[in-house]
Amino acid sequence: MEYVVFFAIVIAFLVIVSILGMLNEKRALHSFRDKLHRIYGGLPEGMDNDSKFLYVSKYFEKHRTETAVDDITWNDLSMDQVFRRINYCYSGAGEEYLYYMLRSPQQSDDFELQEQHVRYFMEHEALRNDCQVIFAGMANRNRYSIYDYLDYLDHLGKRSNLMNLTADLLLVISIVGCFFSFSTFFIMLIVVLIFNIVTYFRDKAEIDPYLSSFSYVMRLLKGVERFRKIKDHELEQELAELGDDEHKMAAFKAGSGILMSPTRMNASGNPLDILADYLRIVTHIDLIKFNHMLSEIRKHTDTIDHMNSVLGKIDAEIAIGCFRASLADRYCIPQFQTSSDELMIRGLYHPGMEHPVPNSISCHRGVLITGSNASGKSTFLKTVAINAILAQSVHTVLAEQYTAPLYRIYTSMALRDDLVGGDSYYIVEIKSLKRILDAAEQNGCRILCMIDEVLRGTNTIERIAASSRILDGFTSRNIQCFAATHDIELTELLKDEYDNYHFEGIVTDNDVHFNYQIQEGPAKNRNAIKLLGILGYDSHLVESAQRMADEFTKSGIWTMSSGISEME
Repeated sequence: MEYVVFFAIVIAFLVIVSILGMLNEKRALHSFRDKLHRIYGGLPEGMDNDSKFLYVSKYFEKHRTETAVDDITWNDLSMDQVFRRINYCYSGAGEEYLYYMLRSPQQSDDFELQEQHVRYFMEHEALRNDCQVIFAGMANRNRYSIYDYLDYLDHLGKRSNLMNLTADLLLVISIVGCFFSFSTFFIMLIVVLIFNIVTYFRDKAEIDPYLSSFSYVMRLLKGVERFRKIKDHELEQELAELGDDEHKMAAFKAGSGILMSPTRMNASGNPLDILADYLRIVTHIDLIKFNHMLSEIRKHTDTIDHMNSVLGKIDAEIAIGCFRASLADRYCIPQFQTSSDELMIRGLYHPGMEHPVPNSISCHRGVLITGSNASGKSTFLKTVAINAILAQSVHTVLAEQYTAPLYRIYTSMALRDDLVGGDSYYIVEIKSLKRILDAAEQNGCRILCMIDEVLRGTNTIERIAASSRILDGFTSRNIQCFAATHDIELTELLKDEYDNYHFEGIVTDNDVHFNYQIQEGPAKNRNAIKLLGILGYDSHLVESAQRMADEFTKSGIWTMSSGISEME
């Protein structure tokens, strides 16, 4: 009777623990859904998390296209920060796919399905939250991509189950033989057991580091399984494709618990788990399953990639909707045109600025932008380029209106000396410009390029001569160039090929103020020398410098005498 009571108490305890676990899981799920509703329209979480950048580019690297945003442009525009601002994804697959989208601006106006999905997720909170719950369960908590794991498996080389199956066959023969000739077959049994035990721990140590790769694929398949339970017509095509992929991976998944059980060789006193561990040791059943699963992964890498792509795209589309919601209607859907070269933007602003000043511009050709330092020239160039990328990737522009052709986008802005390669700043600069000219030789959409201070790494005379010829050459090569420059001479030399715009600052006796509004025409005010006075330079030095500048403007000749004589 005591045994019955004891077992009843144990069973009751286990039932209570199970119920409490289910209730706790249900509360956590409800709390997470409540959080999703509460934070919708806010800034993304984890914007300052740098660890994900160790893996987030891997999908892009595997699927890089010729028209992708190159590293120079990506770094010039600080696009990692832009990615952080848009990254509302909950899965590693989604983060990688969103990064891929930003690095791969589309070269055709093929956004209909993407736009349909984004709007549908924005309008249907229940479906959006159901998907986000699944993606949160697939979250990448490591610093590696699934492509890192798949590449890692290549180190194993070819593996065969021949030895394991032969040893199991000899084990069966020796056990059966003991019933006919115990002394002979018992010795055989002992030898086989010793061989299996020794080789098991040797092979187990070899494969254990690779089980994390299998775990990632299993987590991906678990996400697919949960997704297929969603019944919504909007995702009908994606769910059908995921179903086909899951079917192809059925052999990989079947019996995976033999190898992937969390209690494998870690039974913690559970009699059944201890018995299962001994069975693995003497039969190598988990090693056999490992080799089989490895073979299945190698046969279906394209299937795994497709599942990752489909799930990642859905997560990224939800993220785009969350990004739009956070902008509070301060965005527009881009309009692309093939019959005109006109770029027309109204109310454009930068995604990383807390209090941005919107700007507008309309042009059919290149643009020269002049103005003093800190007036807004470089920021404007970056703003146009970033929004051109956003237009052709997430189909969202931070402006009131954006009408433009489809572009290939390049920049040459935040360049540095190449100390490793031994290149000076000027060499780095002309190489950067040459890559744009080389890209123009390839067929494709028109190039939109942003250049900040053309050829700043050389002397004035050669800079103006060379930069005027380079910028003029852009116009005949299907390149629309926006260039910021302090060389006012270029505005006159290139007035027939480029539109002139400028930014101005208002200098008072003690300060300088910028309105950061772009204006038509070349800059007329020169404030660099006046700024010396504002910052406390000697007044005689400032006045002398101004006289020298005025004299050069009149005569075209530099002379020290005009400034020195007055100082004396």
